[in-house]
Amino acid sequence: MIVLAHVSDIHIDGEPRSVERATRVFDYLNGLPGPIDAILVTGDLADHGLAEEYEKVAKLFSNSPTLLHCPGNHDSRGPYREVLLGEAADEAPINQVHRVSGAVFAMCDSSIPGRPDGYLADETLTWLESVIAGAGDAPVFVCFHHPPVALHALFVDSIRQTGEERLAALVTRYPNVVGVLCGHAHTGAATTFAGVPLLVAPGVVSTIMMPWETDEIADLHMPPSIAFHVLDDDRRLTTHYRVVSPRL
Repeated sequence: MIVLAHVSDIHIDGEPRSVERATRVFDYLNGLPGPIDAILVTGDLADHGLAEEYEKVAKLFSNSPTLLHCPGNHDSRGPYREVLLGEAADEAPINQVHRVSGAVFAMCDSSIPGRPDGYLADETLTWLESVIAGAGDAPVFVCFHHPPVALHALFVDSIRQTGEERLAALVTRYPNVVGVLCGHAHTGAATTFAGVPLLVAPGVVSTIMMPWETDEIADLHMPPSIAFHVLDDDRRLTTHYRVVSPRL
């Protein structure tokens, strides 16, 4: 069994609010009495893509031993690489592969520099297929920021990932893909994509509201939330969503 904590959209900026909410989440995860195999953070780590924001992100991540992350539309590839990865600044997609507890995590870059919507570049899809094909029988999680389907949240749907038919064709070729994990929507959601579960992490910095709930796009007062994904020995993927409220 593999247990994952899925966090997204911490949007660290120069204000204490974003840091407090993200710190609350990571303190909760790092203080869990039982083990988890990894923490995934699916994008929008920084709010403006500034080096000083990534310095704060690095401090948040420093106490979590197995932490996987990928960029979102608010991130900037150059500072992201320099501060979080210790690499030279470069504008190529940031794609990373990790093997954790027998599973393979393809952390893909779905961002388009300078734009809020998403797209997997051809080079990213080529890289992703090589990762999946090279995983053998190991279960593979495909992870990125932008959902590749409409979630019925009008604002988010207008800036979702496009070109998704290319990804769907790839996923359907490989039965070892057990799930697609993403963020961007600031609301927990569960659906399917290319015949596998598509699971969206809630937002930490805010919660996007659905059109039947309110006329407001986002609620800044609801507490941050996260997801726990459990992959069992039958490769059944189960998700639990959890609100992280301040401790009384």
